Amino acid sequence: MRNTFFAFAVILLTVVFAVGQNEQAPIVEKEINYKNWTYKSVRTGEDTNLRDLTVGKRLVIVVYYAPWCGNWRFDAPMLQRFYDKYKSAGLEIVAVGEYDPVASMQNNLTFMKVTFPAVYESENRTDKQKTKHYDYRRSTGDTRGWGSPWYIFLQPSLMEKTGDTLTKKTFVINGEMIEAEGEKFIREKLGLPAIDAKSATAKNGEVEVCDPADKKTSELKKP
Repeated sequence: MRNTFFAFAVILLTVVFAVGQNEQAPIVEKEINYKNWTYKSVRTGEDTNLRDLTVGKRLVIVVYYAPWCGNWRFDAPMLQRFYDKYKSAGLEIVAVGEYDPVASMQNNLTFMKVTFPAVYESENRTDKQKTKHYDYRRSTGDTRGWGSPWYIFLQPSLMEKTGDTLTKKTFVINGEMIEAEGEKFIREKLGLPAIDAKSATAKNGEVEVCDPADKKTSELKKP
C-alpha cells in the first residue's frame, strides 16, 4: 500500500511539473515603445529607477511575474543562476511583481532564494488590464491570460539617451525562457564566447498554468 501511494505521488508531481512548463517561448525582436519607470522595491519600499539600474551594464533583463504563478517558479531559479554567473560580466536582472500583495512577493523571493532586484507595479489581480505590463505584452502579441513571466531585454548602449522612452525596438519573450537559448543570448550580448549547449524546443501548452483559481498555483507560504 505504501509503495502504491509513493508511486502515485511521484506520478502526480511529474504531471504538475510537466504542466508547469507548457509556456516556453523563443526570444523574438519586436517593435515596442518601452518607457522608463520608477517602482517601489519589494524588499525595502524604496524607489527604484530602471534607467539608473542600467548604468554600467551591458544587458538588463526585465522580467514581469506573478508570485503565485507556476511558470515563474520554474524560471526564477534559472534566472538566479544566470545572475550569479554573469552579473560580474555586466548582466542585470530586475523582476517586476504583479497581481499580488507585497507581502506575498516578499515571501516568494525568500522562498525562491532570489537575490536580484525586485520591484512591483500592481498588488491586486483586478488590476490586470490596467498595468503597463498588460499593455506591453499585448503589443508584442502575447495572448496569454496573465502573462507570467514576460521578458524584455534592454541593451543600455542602444537605449535612447534622453526622454521617457528607453527603446522602440528590442527582444522579448512572451512566455517562459528556454534556458539554452537564454544563456546563448546573454553570452552573445555580453560579448562572451559561445558555449556548446543542446538546443531546446519550445513547448506549446494548451492550458495556462498561471490561473489564480488553480489550486496548484496557490500562494507560497513563508518558510
